[in-house]
Amino acid sequence: MKWLAAVMSAVLLILSGCSSYWSDGKLENAGILIEDTINDQGWGTKGYKGLLAIQEEFNNDVLYKENIKSKEQALEAVKEFKKNNVNLIFGHGKIYSEYFRDIAKEYPDIHFVSFNGTAEGKNVTSLTFNSYAMGFFAGMLAGKMSKTNEVGVIGAMEWQPEIRGYEDGAAFAGKKVSVHTSIVKSWSDKEKALNIFEKLKRDKVDVIYPAGDGFAIPVIEKAKEDGLYSIGYVSDHSDIGKTAVLTSTVQHVDKLYLLTAKKFNEGKLKSGNLSFDFKEGVVALGKFSPLVPEKMKKQLQSDITQYKKSGKLPSGDKPTR
Repeated sequence: MKWLAAVMSAVLLILSGCSSYWSDGKLENAGILIEDTINDQGWGTKGYKGLLAIQEEFNNDVLYKENIKSKEQALEAVKEFKKNNVNLIFGHGKIYSEYFRDIAKEYPDIHFVSFNGTAEGKNVTSLTFNSYAMGFFAGMLAGKMSKTNEVGVIGAMEWQPEIRGYEDGAAFAGKKVSVHTSIVKSWSDKEKALNIFEKLKRDKVDVIYPAGDGFAIPVIEKAKEDGLYSIGYVSDHSDIGKTAVLTSTVQHVDKLYLLTAKKFNEGKLKSGNLSFDFKEGVVALGKFSPLVPEKMKKQLQSDITQYKKSGKLPSGDKPTR
């Protein structure tokens, strides 16, 4: 059963399970707050799919609200969720870690989960993908595949660890590679990202990593059109161009959501800041372009396997958050 209720110009949707099953553990219903929309085919869509993965596993009700961009809106959403017996709420972005610090105190029987922030409180957790490592392996491939020895990264925010990882990975590629880094200061400003792309092209950059889910697709499509290589971000973008997209740095949000829900249901979800990586299977590289030499692909896969075992990158360093 599905129904829709409008609250403060945002959208609240409840998707009910097919039966009246209730979890034998702590989990009742789950909810998610999203800054933009579940239909962006990027970060928002991945969060929604994560919610559906929880519903499929537990056959419970899952709820979502879009366009939640202020603490006041978040509080109203939590009130609605509470009425629908939600006791696990995901804030699908960094901004929610700040909102949850105060809101969580008012709802001690609900566990609040955000991304890439700092968690404070007994019932608050912040999840982080170890994106430095995925950026490092993307940079390694970019550096090895570049014919001009000029590679670029278009970041959304300066704090993204994957940007630094990409820079370090390209430097480790084994030849003199220059990395051109530009920051959009937005996850979704496609026009600015494409303007940066044009500058990178003029600078002879031939491999581009668009590290922002809201503008990754248009940048990748433009790179394909102009005969340049790209590396996908968050999702596997090989379908845009099997030869043009060298690989993708994939974050399996659905798997992380389900893992978190299972831990919560078992009473094992810790408060504080938790980090996840290749080892847990929530970060991976996507399909490789057939233009990537088989030897290079196998070496990269071997390096990732070793990283999973040792926690050390091919450079011998341990990645930082």
